[in-house]
Formats: sequence, structure tokens, C-alpha cells
Amino acid sequence: MRAKLSTTFQSLTVRNYRLFATGQLVKLIGVWMMFIAQDWLVLDLSDDSATALGVVTALQFTPVLLLTLFSGSLADRYDKRLLLLIGNSAWSVLSLGMGVLVLSGAVRLWHVFLFAALLGVANAVETPVRQAFVSELVGVPLLPNALSLSAATFNTARILGPAVAGVGIAVFDVGPVFMISAVSSLAPLLMLIRMHASELHRPDLPPVEERDAAKVMDGLRYVARRPDLVMPMLLIMVIGMVLFNFQLTLAALAKTVFNTGAASFGLFTTALAVGALGGALASSGRRERPSAYVVIGAAIVFGALGTLVGLAPAYWLVTLLLVPTGFSMVYFGQATNQRIQLSVDPAYRGRVMALWVLVFMGTNPVSAPIIGLVAEKFGAGVSIWLGGLITIASALLALAWQLRHTGGRLRLRLRPMPRLYVIHAGVS
Repeated sequence: MRAKLSTTFQSLTVRNYRLFATGQLVKLIGVWMMFIAQDWLVLDLSDDSATALGVVTALQFTPVLLLTLFSGSLADRYDKRLLLLIGNSAWSVLSLGMGVLVLSGAVRLWHVFLFAALLGVANAVETPVRQAFVSELVGVPLLPNALSLSAATFNTARILGPAVAGVGIAVFDVGPVFMISAVSSLAPLLMLIRMHASELHRPDLPPVEERDAAKVMDGLRYVARRPDLVMPMLLIMVIGMVLFNFQLTLAALAKTVFNTGAASFGLFTTALAVGALGGALASSGRRERPSAYVVIGAAIVFGALGTLVGLAPAYWLVTLLLVPTGFSMVYFGQATNQRIQLSVDPAYRGRVMALWVLVFMGTNPVSAPIIGLVAEKFGAGVSIWLGGLITIASALLALAWQLRHTGGRLRLRLRPMPRLYVIHAGVS
């Protein structure tokens, strides 16, 4: 057990990564509190409109669509630590302004929309840089472990944040919850300042003229020449559009289908996060690049469980199903992330991860209003199970493409235990 734990949490022995993870955990707890409070505030200000939820989600992610590739280019040109200080500072100022507005009671729906868009700008700058920065904290040998622990940090916050927010909203209303979130956003700034730059795993920055050569189009061409990167990019783009919208769909499911309060909605999100934390820790022991079939298999399982969540007729059953759904969701996301990051030239890592963030998160401005409209017209459950079926279909198409690309074929072995495996004559 000690050996397993030491392997699972190995990246935490690196001081800089330990500081990074601590700052992220504190901030993300506050971010998830803010998301819950924001969704509840939007429903209150819009007479329980799922479409309004879709709009605010779209506004949060529109800057990702517009700015992420540019941010990735910046990550390959300049000091990532400095860029993170700038992005996190902007987030802190904006979240404090939003908290003051809500606490004063002067907030209106358009205020929420505006701040969602502005916070999205800060997030669009920070997220690709943060993704690429992890490799500088620990180096390539520990990168899979560090990525998984970063996902575990995210999902630990996803467990604690909604639970605290649900209780906070019930006891204090949404205003104090927004202010706690604003204060928590200062943690990454303090931790970035405390890091030892000399211990980062990176070469010295090249001259300015060489850094200026890191163009966005070069990164896109690099990915286009790599079919092993194109497949997971396309798969997570589609699934990100149709099934990763739980922030939106679970709020609508809790309030409009099961007629529950904020605390019960928080329980939905917490159940999803408990499973997601397990999925992140299960991925932390990986030391090699996951195969394409691991990515595809995880996508199929995630789609099947998402379909069951959408079809579940009872509140307690949805809560139970969200645990394995969260596990498969993060296991799939981490397999995709690791498959991409462990094969990318360091000179292109910022731009490639920016593209990953773009196809994963940047599609929300398109998908969120549609998902919200489907939830409002046909029910939140329909929007979830329909996304699950599209996910399964997309994964099966990816499987067919992968088999054709590698010349592989599936074989089912019934003895001694039933097992489906792949025989191929090519790369995985």
C-alpha cells in the first residue's frame, strides 16, 4: 500500500509542483463555489430558464474559442510562470468585482453575462499556459503522474466546492459565496511567487527573434501532420460538445425535473466529482503513453453511463450513476491529454495544448445554448441521454477509423475469460 501511494502521489515530492497543486486546489474550490452560485443566481434572475444557463455557459467559453490559440503561442514564446501570474491576477480582480456586485444586491442578469464573458477571457489566457506549464514543474518522466494529480486536484475541488456552496447558499445566500470565491483566487498568485525558478525543468528562453517564430499556424500544421493527435482531438471535441455540459444539465435536472434545492443540486455535482477523483487517481499510475484503444474504450463507457444518467427516473438513481460516470469522464479526458502531451515536441507544447483546450472547451459557445434549449423544450434528461448516444456513436466511428488506419481488426476470445482485443499490423 505504501508503495502504491508513493507512486500515485510521486509528483508531490517536487516542491514547485506541490506549491502549484496547493494553489490550484484552493482556487478551484472557490471557482466551483462560484459556478454553483452563478448557476443558482441565473435561475433565480431568469425564472428558471435553462436557456439562460446555456447563454451564461456560452459566454464563459466564447473567449476560449477566440483567444486560446493565441494564448498557446504566447506560452511557447514567453515565461509561462509570468503569464500565469498575469492571468490569475485578472481573474482575482474580476471575481472580487462580481462578488461586491452580488453582495450589494444590485446584480442583474446582464451583469452575470458580462462578468462570465470577462472571466472567460482570463480563463482563455490562463488555461493553455497552465496545461503546458506542468511539464516544466516535474519534467517528462513524471508528466503523466502530474497531469493525473492535477485532474485529481480539480475534482477534489469539484467535490468540496459544490458541497460548501450548496450549504452556503442555503444559509447565507449567494453573495457571501461569491466573496469567498474571490478571496480563494489569490492562492495561485502566492504559490507562483514562492516557486524557485531555478528548479523549473526548462531551457533558458531563446532570443526574442526566435520566440517570435512560434506562430499559431505552425502549431496547427504540426497537429495536422500527426494522425495520432488528430483522432483524440476530434473525439474530445465532439464529446466535449454533447456530454461534458454537466454544469448546465445537472442544474436544470435538479431544479426542473426533480424540483430540488441548491443543496441537492450540489449533491449531484459532488457525486460526479467523487467518481471523477477516482478516475484521476486511477490514471496517475500510468507511465507510458496510452494507446488509441484506451482512449476510445473510455469514451464508449462514458457515453453508455451518460445515457443511463439521462434515462434514470429517480433522484437517488441519478446520484448513484453519476459516480461511475464521473470516473469514466475523467479517465477518458486524462487518457486523451496524456496521449497528446507525451508525444509532443516541447517547442510546440503550448500551441498543441491550446488547440486541445480549444476543441475541448471552446466548443461550448456553440453547444451550450443548444443543450440548454433542448433541456428547456424536451427536458434535461433528454439533453443528457442524447449526448450519451452521440458519444457512443462518435467513439465507434473513431474505432473504425483507427482499425482502418492501423490495419487492425477486433477479435473476441471467450476462454478462459471473455475478452475483446485488437490485432493490428501498425502503430497504436
